[in-house]
Amino acid sequence: MTARVCVLYFAQSVELTGVREEELSDVPTPISSQDLWSLLLRQHPRLSVLQHQVVLAVRQQYVAIGDQLVNLGDGDEIAVVPPLSGG
Repeated sequence: MTARVCVLYFAQSVELTGVREEELSDVPTPISSQDLWSLLLRQHPRLSVLQHQVVLAVRQQYVAIGDQLVNLGDGDEIAVVPPLSGG
C-alpha cells in the first residue's frame, strides 16, 4: 500500500530544500521512520547535514528516526523539525 502525504519543512530544513511544503505520492505504508527519512534524503540530499539532529512529526506526533513503524494515510502531514536555535 502507498499513501499521498504532505511534508512540511521548518527552520533550517526550509533553507536546505528551498520549499516550505510539498506533496509526496506513492509513499510506502507502513514504513519505518528511518526509511521515511531516507526517502526525504533522496528528494533533498542537502538535508543530510541534519542527519543526527532532526526529528520527524507524523500527524503532530514526534517520531524518532529509527526502526519504529509508521502507518501513513492519504493526506497525513509529516513535519521535518530541525533543532531550534535561540534562547
